[in-house]
Amino acid sequence: MANFCCGLLTAKREPVPLKSVEVELEVKDHVATVISTLIYENKEDKPLEAVFVFPLPADAAVCHFSAKVGQTHVVAEVKEKQQAREEYDDALSSGQQAFLLEESDQSPDIFRLSVGSLPPGESASIRLEYVTELAVQADDGLRFCLPAVLNPRYQPPGSEGASVQVSSVPASMVPYTLSFSARVSSPRPVWKVESSSSLEPLQYLNPEQTQATVKLAAGHKFDRDVELLIYYKDAHQPSAVVEAGQDSATWRHGFVHGAKRLFFKLRHDTGSLMGDPVVMVSLYPEFPQAVMSSLASCGEFVFLLDRSGSMDCPTSHNKQEETRIGSAKDTLLLLLKSLPVGCYFNIYSFGSDFGHIFPKSEEYSEKSMEEALKKVEEMSADMGGTEILQPLKHIYSQPCIPNQPRQLFVFTDGEVCNTKEVINLVKKNAGSHRCFSFGIGEGASSALINGLAKEGGGHADFITGNDRMQPKVMQALRFALQPAVESISVTWDLPKEVSATVLSPPITTIFQGQRSLIYAQLSGKSSKAAEGCVTVKYSLAGHPSQNQLHFSLKPAGDTGLTVHRLAARTLIRSLELEEGLSRGQKDEAVKKKVVDLSVQSGVNSSFTAFIAVNKNNGQSIQGPMVRRDVPTPMFCGSPMTVYGSMCAPQDSEDSEDYEDYDNGYIQSFCEDFGMIETVKSKRCLKGKQIKKSIGKSAETPEPQQRRKDPLLQLVSLQKASGCWMLDAALASVLGKTSEEVEKSKPAPFLLKKVNKEVWATILALMWLHAFKTDAKVEWELLALKAASWLRAQNAPCMTECVAAGNALLGCNVQADALKI
Repeated sequence: MANFCCGLLTAKREPVPLKSVEVELEVKDHVATVISTLIYENKEDKPLEAVFVFPLPADAAVCHFSAKVGQTHVVAEVKEKQQAREEYDDALSSGQQAFLLEESDQSPDIFRLSVGSLPPGESASIRLEYVTELAVQADDGLRFCLPAVLNPRYQPPGSEGASVQVSSVPASMVPYTLSFSARVSSPRPVWKVESSSSLEPLQYLNPEQTQATVKLAAGHKFDRDVELLIYYKDAHQPSAVVEAGQDSATWRHGFVHGAKRLFFKLRHDTGSLMGDPVVMVSLYPEFPQAVMSSLASCGEFVFLLDRSGSMDCPTSHNKQEETRIGSAKDTLLLLLKSLPVGCYFNIYSFGSDFGHIFPKSEEYSEKSMEEALKKVEEMSADMGGTEILQPLKHIYSQPCIPNQPRQLFVFTDGEVCNTKEVINLVKKNAGSHRCFSFGIGEGASSALINGLAKEGGGHADFITGNDRMQPKVMQALRFALQPAVESISVTWDLPKEVSATVLSPPITTIFQGQRSLIYAQLSGKSSKAAEGCVTVKYSLAGHPSQNQLHFSLKPAGDTGLTVHRLAARTLIRSLELEEGLSRGQKDEAVKKKVVDLSVQSGVNSSFTAFIAVNKNNGQSIQGPMVRRDVPTPMFCGSPMTVYGSMCAPQDSEDSEDYEDYDNGYIQSFCEDFGMIETVKSKRCLKGKQIKKSIGKSAETPEPQQRRKDPLLQLVSLQKASGCWMLDAALASVLGKTSEEVEKSKPAPFLLKKVNKEVWATILALMWLHAFKTDAKVEWELLALKAASWLRAQNAPCMTECVAAGNALLGCNVQADALKI
């Protein structure tokens, strides 16, 4: 019997063949190339098959997969998925080594890596490379995330597709290490690099500070997502990069053994995507200040809140006392206080079922706002699973309100399996609304969060590490209140012998300062000195506007095939979505296009896989092969839903209601890779207990009163109209007694020429401007509403009021800053 006590072990005491992960990141402006090297080692006395299911960014273009065993280097080819699986199985059956990498059918941010027939005592080095665009954050930072956490994802009963099986252990028990280094370069200086993880100091490589390197601090465990925020000086400027196509014939090595090299030939003819030049255009529209200063005062705002069991988890490792649901509730308070007078709103919440506060969206008033806030305060993460599809269907079934554009805000930890089904639904209804999505906590699905916003014409954001949810969501509300951009068109001005074929989906949404990306294939010949021009025209608040960029057609010399691969990935995703929307008609023609494009470009898709077979490893591997599932970190340790059941926390007092639990080891997930296996997740609520855990009952305990910070306390006191009342609660937040506030009134108030609400509102605004400037993005909209209310009162002696307020609060706020 093998000795299982040495080496790395899972929580089930099984050896883990994955020893380490090394990641090299290269960022050029807003494009990232990631090279991951995974080292596997078989310390057992039998041949092993190691299976690793792991997350990647949803928009990543995986473009290289290879393995090195001993002196043999095997490079994978992209083939149709079922063909690749059969080749993998045939290779293992014949005693050969084989390596398979495939994307989940249900969610493009989950991959499965299979390392087959690894002999006893043998090591294998797996190299995986992908490219991706970096998302622009509200503060102009570029966000890169190396996902590590893969929490179990809920699969609603009866949903499309099979499920994926994933081995998970608590994040603190991840048995392999990570080394991570990044190199950043840009035409503009690199200002700073921040991270939720500990970093070594930023090292500049040139005097201009346009190149820099950074590494994770020593001792980092791969037990959480690694997030980098990269900031350049002068923020982001419009740009275009032209990349030359490959030669008409390219030789690629298949594998290397000793001095012997074998090659296969790829053809990329002129006229094909990989043979022609491709241009990537990045535009950052700037709207006129006059338009931006007049935010919309109408709209239907629908908030959809995840109340599944996993929302009771801490928001991050660093904020164990703050739960995801608690942070979401605080954010809803800010949102409701910041809504414009005259709009409509409703709040949905969902789990295994869903509900809504009002039968239909209500007009925003003091009565409706207070009723909604009361219901929000009672909410907890007690609704079971994560069935987001049904509430979305219900929202879309409601008729839109005339002259009130619908804005949908989705808050979820994103742990669902039917991602593509959900995104397809949003795309079908894209013409009736804009969708803003927020991924909360470690492990939120980038495919779901980004997909909702992309297809819903909105904006996506993630809340991880030390992030506060409130500023990100309030920035999104600003986007929602921006005038809708309409009649968007893109035109090209190129030399007459050159033509452009746009590969990106049509631009449907433009936000102030946010990047719009366009990929286009350039056909024809041009001189090196030739120039092109792209113009984006649109209507903004009824006024015609445009953004224009002139660029050189001379290809860049240092991009390799990065732009081509990103363009191919963009086109593949569009075709896959088209195939998903036509599902039921069995659109094989679209599927064939995807497979052909994936094989030609060497970029992954949901219909293809990377397959490598070592046909030169001499004698076949003998003996029965043992499978080892490599665990991924699972951040959340509290209840989560698996196959319609509710998994209990380890310290549950209702232990008699649960089956046996296997020492904290959770292994669940949907199996969408065509290999149905037994679900090993145990200690689940028995069927008779499920309704008790997801429904309200007479025994439901009163929600615990959470201690709010002073800002949220002040916000909670504001009325829907924008004013504050002069009472003891306000005085307490201001750090004063009611008597001190009363005595400080200026003369017009003492003569009763001005009502108390005006004095209270001025004090509240002054307190925000004096003591909460660091959180201005959170309260700016509600302050604008308060200032508007004050101006409508036509109160005299505002200068005396501000002077009296400064004396009372001990600050020095200028009247102009209050905009009253």
